[in-house]
Amino acid sequence: MKNGIRMSDIAKELGVSVVTVSNALNDRGGVSDEMRRKIRARASELGYRPSAPRAPRRNAPAPETESGSIGILTSERFAGTRGTFYWFLTASVSKELTRCNLYSVFVSISAEDEENGVLPEIVSARQVRGIIIVGQLKSSYLDRLAAAHIPMLFLDFYDKHSNIDAVVSDNFYDSFLITDQLVMRGHKDIGFVGNVLATSSIHDRFLGYIKCLEESGLTYHKEWTLDDRLDNGYSLTTWDFPQPMPTAFVCNCDEAAFRLIAELKRQGYRVPEDISVTGYDNYTVSDMCDPAITTVEVDLAEMAHTAVLLLLSRLQNPKKAPARYVIPGRVIVKQSVAEVPETPKNG
Repeated sequence: MKNGIRMSDIAKELGVSVVTVSNALNDRGGVSDEMRRKIRARASELGYRPSAPRAPRRNAPAPETESGSIGILTSERFAGTRGTFYWFLTASVSKELTRCNLYSVFVSISAEDEENGVLPEIVSARQVRGIIIVGQLKSSYLDRLAAAHIPMLFLDFYDKHSNIDAVVSDNFYDSFLITDQLVMRGHKDIGFVGNVLATSSIHDRFLGYIKCLEESGLTYHKEWTLDDRLDNGYSLTTWDFPQPMPTAFVCNCDEAAFRLIAELKRQGYRVPEDISVTGYDNYTVSDMCDPAITTVEVDLAEMAHTAVLLLLSRLQNPKKAPARYVIPGRVIVKQSVAEVPETPKNG
C-alpha cells in the first residue's frame, strides 16, 4: 500500500489473524458483527486502502508489497488435464496469488521423484518465498520439503506428523450430510467407494459416512467398501461388485461416482432406480454424467483465498502457531439418488 498499512498491521493491532481481517474487509463470513465493525473502524483510522489487483508483467521488477514467487506443488496423479477438480483448485490458487501481486510457479511431482525424495529446483535452489502443496504427498516427501525450511501450506489435506498450516474442506461433516440424504430417502444398505487411507480427505469422508450409519442405526458392511484406485494411487481399478449389492453408494469424489455409474449401467443396473450414487466436489463431471450426480459442492474460491492469506501470514510471522482452517461445503441434490420404495406388508 502507498501509505504502508497492510492487513497484517491491522491484525496485529487487534490481536486477530490476517484471515479474519480480510474476511471483515471483504464482507466474507466467519467474523462476528462486533469484530467486523472494530476491524473496519481501525482500518479507517490507520488509513488502510486496498490496492487494485494487477497481473505481474514479464521481466518487470517484483512489487514492493508482498513481492516474489510462490510455488504450487502437486503430485502428477492429481495434476490431470484441464477440467479436473485439482486443476480448478490450482487455478483458483494462482488467481488469488495474482490478486496479491505474487507470481505462481506450478510444479507436478512425478511418482519417481516422490518415491525417491527428489525436490524440484524451485525448492532446492530456494527460488520461491513459500510453497502451497495441493493434494496429498507421501509423508517422507513432506519431510524432505520441510527440511528445506521454506514456509509451506497444505491445501485439501493435512498430515498428522507435520506441524504445517492446512486448509481443507469440511470432509467429515459434509460426508455425514450427504450420506444422510440417502438415509432420509429410505436407504438402509449403503456402501462407500474410495481408498480409505489414501489421503486424509478420503479418510475423513469415510468417517463421516460411518458416523451417519451409526447414528441412523444402520450396519456397516466391509464388503461394500470398494477401492477406486490401485495401491500406487495412479491406476484406476476395475470393480468386481459384491453380492448382494447395497441400494446406494457414497463415493469419495465425483470422478469415482462418474466411473461407478458407468460400470453399474454396463452391468445392467439402473441409476438411480436400482442403485443411488453420490459424489463429492461438484466440478464439471458431476453435470456431464447421466444422471447428474448428487454431490457436495466445495468452495474452491474460499479455500484458495484462505490458503493464500494463511501463507502470507506465515511469511510475515514465521513463529506463529500452525492452524488448520475448515471450509464448509453444501450438498447439491441432482438426479443420481432416488427414494427406496417401501416393502409392502403381507396380510
